[in-house]
Amino acid sequence: MKKRSIPYLVFIGTFLISTLAKAQQDPQFTHYMYNMSGINPGYATDNPGVINGGGLYRTQWVGAVGAPKTATAFVHSPIAKRVELGLSIVSDVIGDVVHENNIYADAAYVIPVSANNKLSFGLKAGVTLFDVDFNGFQYTDTPPDEAFSENVNKTFPNIGAGAFYFSDRYYLGLSAPNLLTTKHLETKNGVKATGVEEIHYFFTGGYVFDLTTSTKFKPAFMAKAVTGAPLSMDLTANFLFNDKFELGAGYRVDDAVSGLVAFTISPSIRIGYSYDYTLSNLSKYNSGSHEIFLLFDLDTSSLSSKGYDKSPRFF
Repeated sequence: MKKRSIPYLVFIGTFLISTLAKAQQDPQFTHYMYNMSGINPGYATDNPGVINGGGLYRTQWVGAVGAPKTATAFVHSPIAKRVELGLSIVSDVIGDVVHENNIYADAAYVIPVSANNKLSFGLKAGVTLFDVDFNGFQYTDTPPDEAFSENVNKTFPNIGAGAFYFSDRYYLGLSAPNLLTTKHLETKNGVKATGVEEIHYFFTGGYVFDLTTSTKFKPAFMAKAVTGAPLSMDLTANFLFNDKFELGAGYRVDDAVSGLVAFTISPSIRIGYSYDYTLSNLSKYNSGSHEIFLLFDLDTSSLSSKGYDKSPRFF
């Protein structure tokens, strides 16, 4: 069996200690505006006859020992008037030691507020599969710290809720994708090694401005709050050219700056990439973070065969 080095223990130990302090736990995304299904079950496009899907992969803090890797996937579509159903998956891996997979069914109900504006309420329901594997570690102490002496393999039920107010030009979202707090590690032999999944709250928004007939300006933001940690704030400014090519920059307050790019391959397929440069002290130990995404729209209606073009998908 491949032996894992002490730096892995240091990183995982830091992770466990951070859970004791109730710090940020949910994975973060730079292309959050294209990954709404993962954080807000109220997210809806309300495009009858269209199946929306996509995926995102993020490798964070490249070069750091035990750096996190995150993958998400989602698919959703209206199934009846005002009703939209979907499936979302978020998989998070830390150093090949901590594996967490969140699998949810999503349901949203869309209410027309005016001729152009809609309000959607959504629920998530599913499970969290949590696994910690310390096999193969070399320990400096005998016996090892109780926090690292036993593997963990547990399944937790979970639910989430969210609201999404939108038109074809802007959106505002408020959500808590994980409403049930769960204990990952228990206290043993007087040693507190408890990891608690805290409730995370997300507030998101974005707007599309027409600068010229061929250029659009798309500012967006995401605020993330959790008990015991500072507010996390992402600010992003993208420019869309000819509805084909997107270029932008982002700033995660006191954490990172980002460059973003996206391409519309066809009317139904979009791909994108972002790079984060770390601004905190962690910049000494990594070369940045990379993220890629893929979005697709599958039109199952007969409208497309009649020359009907649906509204552009800006978010």
